[in-house]
Amino acid sequence: MSFNTTNPATEEIISQYQNITEEELKSKVKKSKEAFARWKIDIKKRSNFLHLISEELRKNKESLAKTATREMGKPLKESLAEVEKCAWVMEFYGDNGEVFLNPESVNTDARKSLVIFEPIGLIGSIMPWNFPYWQALRFAAPSLMAGNTIILKPASSTMQCGIEIEKIFHNIGANDIFQTIVANSKMAETLIDSDINAVTFTGSNIVGSKVAQRATSQIKKCVLELGGSDPFIVCSDADVEKASSGAVKGRFINCGQSCIASKRFFVVKNVAKEFIEKFVQKVEKLNVGDPLSDSTDIGPLVNRDGLEKIETLVKDAIDKGAEVLTGAKRLGSKGYYYAPTVLDKISPSMMVAQEEVFGPVAPITVVPHEREAIRLANESQFGLGASIWTQDLEKAERLSREVESGIVTVNNVVISDPRVPFGGVKQSGFGRELSRYGMLEFVNIKSVRFYDQLVVNHRVE
Repeated sequence: MSFNTTNPATEEIISQYQNITEEELKSKVKKSKEAFARWKIDIKKRSNFLHLISEELRKNKESLAKTATREMGKPLKESLAEVEKCAWVMEFYGDNGEVFLNPESVNTDARKSLVIFEPIGLIGSIMPWNFPYWQALRFAAPSLMAGNTIILKPASSTMQCGIEIEKIFHNIGANDIFQTIVANSKMAETLIDSDINAVTFTGSNIVGSKVAQRATSQIKKCVLELGGSDPFIVCSDADVEKASSGAVKGRFINCGQSCIASKRFFVVKNVAKEFIEKFVQKVEKLNVGDPLSDSTDIGPLVNRDGLEKIETLVKDAIDKGAEVLTGAKRLGSKGYYYAPTVLDKISPSMMVAQEEVFGPVAPITVVPHEREAIRLANESQFGLGASIWTQDLEKAERLSREVESGIVTVNNVVISDPRVPFGGVKQSGFGRELSRYGMLEFVNIKSVRFYDQLVVNHRVE
């Protein structure tokens, strides 16, 4: 069975791929398991390899970025920034991974008690298309540094990006440590069923629940990052100029196709008029066009399905009383372009208030006070990130504890950062990526105690 990749800016077919066979997958799994036996031994060697990967990413940054832009449509400047961030995450774990894995001493009745951290083996990674390098490597960097090996199943639409990652590992001589399989979603099920030790998945909550069921039915650890519908809360004392600029960045990065993009805007009434005016003015200045052009701010959506889904969401909102402040239309005769859109007078019954809006649409709800903003923010099946804008840091700390999410950013947009954990609650998934916490998701946390003689007590289990 074969499949194509398509340039979303031109609708032209880029490449055709043939699905890997089950026998070929078994061979790759076998090679990864054999490589694991070598890879897990020397942590300093692993650190060195991660630094070499970082160098290769920077050396090939231009070509890697163009591949991502052609396959999924993000502006080239964003693709370049993505590759650079991947180089950073490799450096970060190359520098800090050994410290993160240092054994911990614990006081018990034994002469010596340790908690040690060991790799668990081969991990199957099933990743989406919207950040084809970053989402694969933000998981890979800590997992590889911990001593695990990886098989990646990229999204079909960004298959070449996944292939390019594997090439980089081959370039530095780390063969079979990181492998990419050319496969559709059906083969992802076969990967989960194969002789792997754990699974990580980023994507929709609907597919994520199926991945979790399949993995856990075989007693395989899994980590799920399932997207979100992040609230953007503008408090009564917010710096409106900064908040409106943040709203543009938070909503329209990657054409709005980001799990941590700001997707629901709650603005306190006394600053709403000023915020909305500034926000709309800035949105209307965004340049939509050829993603390979340096002047482009927003490229096309990834495919026709994504474009039609956005049209459906906007129509539903308008039919239920939303007011269009700007946008709300397709652009051009070729490519999956949609105008950056701002909608006012949003109600909870609208699809844009309930679903993850994966496109350039900003729904605004004006609220009487921050308490109502928090209530509406928490009325969501998702809980990945949240952005709160206020100049009162005491208020910010209180509100950040009240919002139901895995990440809160005050006076900035939500971003992923190797230094802090990344992940959500509710339908946004479970487990964490990045930081030391992300590294410890895929290790065996082993307790070891040393006694001089047999100690008998009455405590059992």
